[in-house]
Amino acid sequence: MQNRLLGKSDLALTEIGLGCWQLGGDFGPISEADSLAILDQAYQSGVRFYDTADVYGAGLSEQVLGKFYQQHNDICIATKVGRDASLFPDKYTKQGLQQGIESSLQRLGGDSIDLIQLHCIPYPVMQDGEVFTWLQDFKQQGLIQHYGASVESMDEAKLCLNDPQLTSLQLIINIFRQDALSEVLNLAEQKNVGVIARLPYASGLLSGAVTAQRTFADSDHRNYNQNGAAFHVGETFAGLPLEKALGLLEQLTALLPDNRSMAECAIRWLLDQPQITSVITGASKPQQINQNVTYAQQAPLSNELHTRLANFYQQHVSPWVRGNR
Repeated sequence: MQNRLLGKSDLALTEIGLGCWQLGGDFGPISEADSLAILDQAYQSGVRFYDTADVYGAGLSEQVLGKFYQQHNDICIATKVGRDASLFPDKYTKQGLQQGIESSLQRLGGDSIDLIQLHCIPYPVMQDGEVFTWLQDFKQQGLIQHYGASVESMDEAKLCLNDPQLTSLQLIINIFRQDALSEVLNLAEQKNVGVIARLPYASGLLSGAVTAQRTFADSDHRNYNQNGAAFHVGETFAGLPLEKALGLLEQLTALLPDNRSMAECAIRWLLDQPQITSVITGASKPQQINQNVTYAQQAPLSNELHTRLANFYQQHVSPWVRGNR
Protein backbone atom coordinates (compact mmCIF):
# COMPACT_ATOMS: atom_id res chain seq x y z
CA MET A 1 0.00 0.00 0.00
CA GLN A 2 1.39 3.36 -1.04
CA ASN A 3 1.22 6.41 1.25
CA ARG A 4 0.57 10.04 0.37
CA LEU A 5 1.22 13.04 2.61
CA LEU A 6 -1.91 14.90 3.69
CA GLY A 7 -1.46 18.54 2.79
CA LYS A 8 0.67 20.61 5.16
CA SER A 9 0.51 17.95 7.89
CA ASP A 10 2.91 15.18 8.82
CA LEU A 11 0.20 12.56 8.32
CA ALA A 12 1.04 9.95 5.70
CA LEU A 13 -2.22 8.28 4.67
CA THR A 14 -2.57 5.04 2.79
CA GLU A 15 -3.99 5.59 -0.69
CA ILE A 16 -6.97 3.47 0.28
CA GLY A 17 -8.69 4.31 3.54
CA LEU A 18 -11.63 2.61 5.18
CA GLY A 19 -14.83 4.59 5.51
CA CYS A 20 -16.60 3.47 8.69
CA TRP A 21 -20.10 4.87 8.14
CA GLN A 22 -21.45 1.35 7.70
CA LEU A 23 -20.10 0.29 11.11
CA GLY A 24 -22.79 2.45 12.69
CA GLY A 25 -25.55 0.45 10.98
CA ASP A 26 -26.50 3.17 8.52
CA PHE A 27 -26.27 0.77 5.58
CA GLY A 28 -28.29 -1.87 7.41
CA PRO A 29 -27.75 -3.82 10.64
CA ILE A 30 -24.22 -5.06 11.36
CA SER A 31 -22.87 -6.95 14.36
CA GLU A 32 -19.83 -5.87 16.34
CA ALA A 33 -18.08 -9.10 15.35
CA ASP A 34 -18.62 -8.34 11.66
CA SER A 35 -17.46 -4.75 12.18
CA LEU A 36 -14.25 -5.88 13.85
CA ALA A 37 -13.70 -8.46 11.08
CA ILE A 38 -13.94 -5.68 8.48
CA LEU A 39 -11.51 -3.49 10.44
CA ASP A 40 -9.09 -6.38 10.84
CA GLN A 41 -9.22 -7.29 7.16
CA ALA A 42 -8.50 -3.68 6.24
CA TYR A 43 -5.48 -3.70 8.54
CA GLN A 44 -4.22 -7.01 7.16
CA SER A 45 -4.58 -5.59 3.64
CA GLY A 46 -2.33 -2.65 4.52
CA VAL A 47 -4.96 0.01 5.20
CA ARG A 48 -3.85 2.38 7.95
CA PHE A 49 -6.33 5.24 7.49
CA TYR A 50 -9.82 5.00 9.01
CA ASP A 51 -12.52 7.65 8.66
CA THR A 52 -15.59 7.88 10.90
CA ALA A 53 -17.92 10.43 12.55
CA ASP A 54 -19.59 10.97 15.89
CA VAL A 55 -23.08 10.57 14.41
CA TYR A 56 -22.47 7.26 12.64
CA GLY A 57 -24.75 5.03 14.65
CA ALA A 58 -24.89 7.70 17.38
CA GLY A 59 -21.26 6.98 18.30
CA LEU A 60 -21.33 3.24 17.62
CA SER A 61 -18.86 3.44 14.73
CA GLU A 62 -16.37 5.34 16.91
CA GLN A 63 -16.82 2.89 19.77
CA VAL A 64 -16.03 -0.13 17.59
CA LEU A 65 -13.10 1.66 15.99
CA GLY A 66 -11.86 2.61 19.46
CA LYS A 67 -11.80 -1.05 20.49
CA PHE A 68 -9.82 -1.85 17.37
CA TYR A 69 -7.42 1.02 18.02
CA GLN A 70 -6.50 -0.44 21.41
CA GLN A 71 -4.81 -3.31 19.57
CA HIS A 72 -3.57 -1.35 16.54
CA ASN A 73 -2.39 2.07 17.62
CA ASP A 74 -0.32 2.59 14.48
CA ILE A 75 -3.40 3.56 12.45
CA CYS A 76 -4.50 7.10 11.63
CA ILE A 77 -8.07 7.93 12.60
CA ALA A 78 -10.06 10.85 11.23
CA THR A 79 -13.44 11.62 12.70
CA LYS A 80 -16.01 14.36 12.19
CA VAL A 81 -17.97 16.70 14.40
CA GLY A 82 -20.79 19.17 13.90
CA ARG A 83 -23.85 17.19 12.82
CA ASP A 84 -25.02 16.11 16.25
CA ALA A 85 -28.38 17.58 17.25
CA SER A 86 -26.71 19.43 20.12
CA LEU A 87 -25.00 21.63 17.50
CA PHE A 88 -26.70 21.26 14.13
CA PRO A 89 -28.06 23.34 12.52
CA ASP A 90 -27.85 26.58 14.52
CA LYS A 91 -26.53 25.88 18.03
CA TYR A 92 -22.78 26.07 17.41
CA THR A 93 -20.68 27.27 20.33
CA LYS A 94 -17.05 26.75 21.19
CA GLN A 95 -18.00 24.85 24.32
CA GLY A 96 -20.43 22.63 22.42
CA LEU A 97 -17.90 21.83 19.71
CA GLN A 98 -15.26 21.03 22.32
CA GLN A 99 -17.65 18.71 24.15
CA GLY A 100 -18.37 16.91 20.89
CA ILE A 101 -14.67 16.42 20.18
CA GLU A 102 -13.97 15.28 23.74
CA SER A 103 -16.79 12.72 23.48
CA SER A 104 -15.30 11.38 20.27
CA LEU A 105 -11.88 11.17 21.89
CA GLN A 106 -13.35 9.23 24.79
CA ARG A 107 -14.93 6.70 22.43
CA LEU A 108 -11.85 6.39 20.23
CA GLY A 109 -9.19 6.39 22.95
CA GLY A 110 -5.73 7.91 22.72
CA ASP A 111 -4.45 11.27 23.86
CA SER A 112 -5.46 13.40 20.88
CA ILE A 113 -7.45 13.09 17.66
CA ASP A 114 -5.24 12.81 14.57
CA LEU A 115 -7.64 14.67 12.29
CA ILE A 116 -10.97 16.26 13.20
CA GLN A 117 -13.21 17.38 10.36
CA LEU A 118 -16.17 19.71 10.40
CA HIS A 119 -19.02 17.47 9.30
CA CYS A 120 -20.94 19.23 6.52
CA ILE A 121 -21.95 22.11 8.78
CA PRO A 122 -24.12 24.94 7.38
CA TYR A 123 -22.47 27.36 4.97
CA PRO A 124 -23.26 30.47 7.07
CA VAL A 125 -21.51 28.93 10.09
CA MET A 126 -18.36 28.35 8.05
CA GLN A 127 -18.67 31.76 6.42
CA ASP A 128 -18.72 33.44 9.84
CA GLY A 129 -15.28 31.94 10.40
CA GLU A 130 -15.40 31.68 14.18
CA VAL A 131 -15.58 27.89 14.06
CA PHE A 132 -12.13 27.77 12.46
CA THR A 133 -10.72 29.94 15.25
CA TRP A 134 -12.11 27.45 17.77
CA LEU A 135 -10.39 24.59 15.93
CA GLN A 136 -7.11 26.49 15.97
CA ASP A 137 -7.44 26.84 19.74
CA PHE A 138 -8.19 23.12 20.14
CA LYS A 139 -5.09 22.35 18.12
CA GLN A 140 -2.94 24.57 20.34
CA GLN A 141 -4.39 22.82 23.39
CA GLY A 142 -3.45 19.42 21.96
CA LEU A 143 -7.04 18.14 21.83
CA ILE A 144 -6.59 17.63 18.10
CA GLN A 145 -3.47 17.34 15.95
CA HIS A 146 -4.94 18.64 12.69
CA TYR A 147 -8.28 19.81 11.38
CA GLY A 148 -10.12 19.81 8.09
CA ALA A 149 -13.63 19.96 6.70
CA SER A 150 -15.96 17.50 5.07
CA VAL A 151 -18.19 19.42 2.70
CA GLU A 152 -21.00 18.85 0.23
CA SER A 153 -20.50 21.46 -2.48
CA MET A 154 -17.87 23.24 -4.50
CA ASP A 155 -18.78 26.59 -2.94
CA GLU A 156 -18.27 25.17 0.56
CA ALA A 157 -14.91 23.68 -0.45
CA LYS A 158 -13.67 27.01 -1.81
CA LEU A 159 -14.81 28.82 1.33
CA CYS A 160 -12.92 26.42 3.60
CA LEU A 161 -9.75 26.85 1.57
CA ASN A 162 -9.59 30.45 2.77
CA ASP A 163 -8.49 29.20 6.20
CA PRO A 164 -4.66 29.15 6.21
CA GLN A 165 -4.44 26.36 8.83
CA LEU A 166 -6.84 23.97 7.11
CA THR A 167 -5.15 20.60 6.62
CA SER A 168 -7.70 18.69 4.56
CA LEU A 169 -10.89 18.74 2.54
CA GLN A 170 -13.13 15.72 2.26
CA LEU A 171 -15.20 15.80 -0.90
CA ILE A 172 -17.68 13.66 -2.80
CA ILE A 173 -15.64 12.82 -5.89
CA ASN A 174 -16.24 9.96 -8.30
CA ILE A 175 -16.76 9.30 -12.00
CA PHE A 176 -20.39 10.36 -11.54
CA ARG A 177 -19.39 13.58 -9.73
CA GLN A 178 -16.34 15.18 -11.34
CA ASP A 179 -16.68 18.94 -10.83
CA ALA A 180 -14.03 19.05 -8.11
CA LEU A 181 -11.36 18.27 -10.71
CA SER A 182 -11.85 21.58 -12.47
CA GLU A 183 -13.01 23.71 -9.54
CA VAL A 184 -11.20 22.64 -6.37
CA LEU A 185 -8.26 20.23 -6.73
CA ASN A 186 -5.74 22.68 -8.18
CA LEU A 187 -6.71 25.35 -5.66
CA ALA A 188 -6.31 22.86 -2.81
CA GLU A 189 -2.87 21.96 -4.11
CA GLN A 190 -1.89 25.63 -4.20
CA LYS A 191 -3.02 26.01 -0.58
CA ASN A 192 -1.21 22.78 0.41
CA VAL A 193 -4.46 21.20 1.57
CA GLY A 194 -4.90 17.46 1.22
CA VAL A 195 -7.99 16.04 -0.45
CA ILE A 196 -9.81 12.96 0.84
CA ALA A 197 -12.22 11.50 -1.70
CA ARG A 198 -15.38 9.94 -0.33
CA LEU A 199 -18.14 7.92 -2.02
CA PRO A 200 -15.82 6.62 -4.77
CA TYR A 201 -18.47 4.09 -5.82
CA ALA A 202 -21.41 6.51 -5.64
CA SER A 203 -23.17 4.46 -2.94
CA GLY A 204 -22.46 1.20 -4.75
CA LEU A 205 -23.44 2.20 -8.27
CA LEU A 206 -19.88 2.07 -9.61
CA SER A 207 -18.97 -1.13 -7.78
CA GLY A 208 -21.72 -3.24 -9.31
CA ALA A 209 -23.51 -3.60 -5.97
CA VAL A 210 -26.62 -1.68 -7.06
CA THR A 211 -28.96 -2.92 -9.78
CA ALA A 212 -32.59 -2.25 -10.64
CA GLN A 213 -33.52 -5.37 -8.66
CA ARG A 214 -31.61 -4.38 -5.51
CA THR A 215 -33.65 -3.60 -2.40
CA PHE A 216 -32.36 -1.78 0.67
CA ALA A 217 -33.01 -2.18 4.37
CA ASP A 218 -35.22 0.42 6.06
CA SER A 219 -32.18 1.74 7.94
CA ASP A 220 -30.12 2.06 4.73
CA HIS A 221 -29.83 5.66 3.53
CA ARG A 222 -30.10 4.39 -0.05
CA ASN A 223 -33.68 3.60 0.83
CA TYR A 224 -34.79 6.73 2.66
CA ASN A 225 -32.49 9.45 1.29
CA GLN A 226 -32.61 8.97 -2.47
CA ASN A 227 -34.05 12.47 -2.87
CA GLY A 228 -32.39 14.11 0.13
CA ALA A 229 -35.25 13.64 2.59
CA ALA A 230 -32.95 13.03 5.57
CA PHE A 231 -29.69 14.81 4.67
CA HIS A 232 -27.85 16.18 1.65
CA VAL A 233 -28.94 14.50 -1.57
CA GLY A 234 -25.34 14.22 -2.82
CA GLU A 235 -24.51 11.66 -0.14
CA THR A 236 -26.77 9.09 -1.83
CA PHE A 237 -25.93 7.91 -5.36
CA ALA A 238 -23.79 11.08 -5.81
CA GLY A 239 -26.97 13.12 -6.14
CA LEU A 240 -28.27 11.27 -9.20
CA PRO A 241 -31.85 9.98 -9.42
CA LEU A 242 -31.44 6.21 -9.13
CA GLU A 243 -33.33 5.22 -12.26
CA LYS A 244 -31.38 7.72 -14.35
CA ALA A 245 -28.10 6.65 -12.74
CA LEU A 246 -28.66 3.02 -13.67
CA GLY A 247 -29.19 3.98 -17.29
CA LEU A 248 -26.05 6.14 -17.28
CA LEU A 249 -24.11 3.31 -15.69
CA GLU A 250 -24.96 1.02 -18.57
CA GLN A 251 -23.70 3.61 -21.07
CA LEU A 252 -20.59 4.27 -19.01
CA THR A 253 -19.67 0.60 -18.75
CA ALA A 254 -19.68 0.35 -22.53
CA LEU A 255 -16.89 2.97 -22.69
CA LEU A 256 -14.43 0.92 -20.64
CA PRO A 257 -11.74 -1.37 -22.06
CA ASP A 258 -12.53 -5.07 -21.83
CA ASN A 259 -9.69 -5.74 -19.38
CA ARG A 260 -10.81 -3.24 -16.71
CA SER A 261 -13.93 -3.44 -14.57
CA MET A 262 -16.09 -0.49 -13.59
CA ALA A 263 -15.05 -0.86 -9.93
CA GLU A 264 -11.35 -0.90 -10.79
CA CYS A 265 -11.69 2.15 -13.01
CA ALA A 266 -13.61 4.00 -10.28
CA ILE A 267 -10.70 3.64 -7.85
CA ARG A 268 -7.90 4.18 -10.38
CA TRP A 269 -9.62 7.25 -11.80
CA LEU A 270 -9.43 8.86 -8.37
CA LEU A 271 -5.88 7.82 -7.56
CA ASP A 272 -4.72 9.10 -10.94
CA GLN A 273 -5.46 12.60 -9.60
CA PRO A 274 -2.21 13.64 -7.84
CA GLN A 275 -4.02 16.12 -5.55
CA ILE A 276 -6.04 13.33 -3.93
CA THR A 277 -4.33 11.96 -0.83
CA SER A 278 -6.61 9.04 0.00
CA VAL A 279 -9.78 7.38 -1.24
CA ILE A 280 -12.04 6.20 1.56
CA THR A 281 -14.06 3.17 0.58
CA GLY A 282 -16.75 1.56 2.66
CA ALA A 283 -17.04 -2.20 2.97
CA SER A 284 -19.76 -4.46 4.31
CA LYS A 285 -17.69 -7.61 3.71
CA PRO A 286 -13.97 -8.20 4.34
CA GLN A 287 -13.32 -9.42 0.77
CA GLN A 288 -14.41 -6.05 -0.63
CA ILE A 289 -11.39 -4.45 1.04
CA ASN A 290 -8.99 -6.81 -0.72
CA GLN A 291 -10.54 -5.83 -4.03
CA ASN A 292 -10.15 -2.11 -3.31
CA VAL A 293 -6.50 -2.52 -2.38
CA THR A 294 -5.86 -4.57 -5.51
CA TYR A 295 -7.45 -1.89 -7.68
CA ALA A 296 -5.15 0.73 -6.15
CA GLN A 297 -2.13 -1.32 -7.22
CA GLN A 298 -3.12 -1.47 -10.89
CA ALA A 299 -1.66 0.70 -13.62
CA PRO A 300 -3.09 4.20 -14.17
CA LEU A 301 -5.87 4.64 -16.69
CA SER A 302 -4.81 5.87 -20.11
CA ASN A 303 -5.04 9.55 -20.98
CA GLU A 304 -7.50 8.62 -23.72
CA LEU A 305 -9.80 6.91 -21.20
CA HIS A 306 -9.60 9.86 -18.82
CA THR A 307 -10.67 12.15 -21.67
CA ARG A 308 -13.50 9.79 -22.61
CA LEU A 309 -14.78 9.70 -19.02
CA ALA A 310 -14.56 13.49 -18.67
CA ASN A 311 -16.52 14.05 -21.88
CA PHE A 312 -19.15 11.52 -20.85
CA TYR A 313 -19.60 13.26 -17.52
CA GLN A 314 -19.98 16.71 -19.03
CA GLN A 315 -22.34 15.64 -21.79
CA HIS A 316 -24.51 13.05 -20.08
CA VAL A 317 -24.13 13.03 -16.28
CA SER A 318 -23.54 16.59 -15.09
CA PRO A 319 -27.03 17.91 -15.99
CA TRP A 320 -28.59 15.33 -13.68
CA VAL A 321 -26.36 15.79 -10.61
CA ARG A 322 -28.17 17.42 -7.70
CA GLY A 323 -26.65 19.37 -4.81
CA ASN A 324 -23.26 20.10 -6.36
CA ARG A 325 -22.96 23.86 -5.98
